[in-house]
Amino acid sequence: MCLELHAAPMGDPTLAIIAGAGVLPRMLSEALTRDGRDYIACHPHGIDVEIEGAEPFYFERSISFFKSLEKRGIQQVVMVGKFDRPKSLNVLRFEASTLMAAPRILASLRSGDDTALRSLAQIIEELGLQVVGVEEVAPNLLTEPGLYASRVPTEAERADVERAAYIVEAISGVDVGQGAIVAGGLCLATEALPGTDAMLDWVAAIRPNLPEATKAGVLYKGPKVHQDRRMDLPGIGPITVAKAAAAGLAGIAWEARGALLLDAKQTMADAERLGIFLWSREPLRR
Repeated sequence: MCLELHAAPMGDPTLAIIAGAGVLPRMLSEALTRDGRDYIACHPHGIDVEIEGAEPFYFERSISFFKSLEKRGIQQVVMVGKFDRPKSLNVLRFEASTLMAAPRILASLRSGDDTALRSLAQIIEELGLQVVGVEEVAPNLLTEPGLYASRVPTEAERADVERAAYIVEAISGVDVGQGAIVAGGLCLATEALPGTDAMLDWVAAIRPNLPEATKAGVLYKGPKVHQDRRMDLPGIGPITVAKAAAAGLAGIAWEARGALLLDAKQTMADAERLGIFLWSREPLRR
């Protein structure tokens, strides 16, 4: 059983990072270390993570795994990074407690991302652990309102950002996505299961066929309306900037304190170089 855990070399940890793919788990690990917060790091088997020494656990043994955390003195769990739904499960690897919970877990995985993560959080908390978010353990990772790169958006671009924000609000009400692209007041694309990168690639591919009125445009990202903000906050990173430039966009905006600027220095430098504005704006509703 893959239940052995990695501890940060400081003291007696009470926090566990459940790490997914991407840079966010490493960013959180570094922030906690700077703040002197002890933690252990683990990840679902098969996911490559950027925290050195993080230990894997099997999805098929997840209930035993979370029970083991509680026995080791862990009180809080924070889940960060990209988690894909399991493509296949090994029935021979299931242990009894996870097997009994399997129908409930698998039913949640057939729902939207937020519903699935809420269900997982509820299961974890029933085992005696508290699920917390980045905002609680490392609030400095969330962006405050302001311009983070390039230039101030024009009035037309601000109008496109606002329209995109309303579109994200609308689609998030049915647990669909966290992003939209608007140009000249027209919606070019909305985010769905394939994610932001796929949406940007699609806009880049159809750009030559779009009318002149939709030249440039903006990407907006924000949490879903009723999202559990402890998990799956939207992120903007170097790849987002590169793909936005390839799609011919003028800028990227997001909800202040509701999204994460990944690899911030690199992201801002790339945006400056490519002439992409980065704008963290106040939420539509407070």
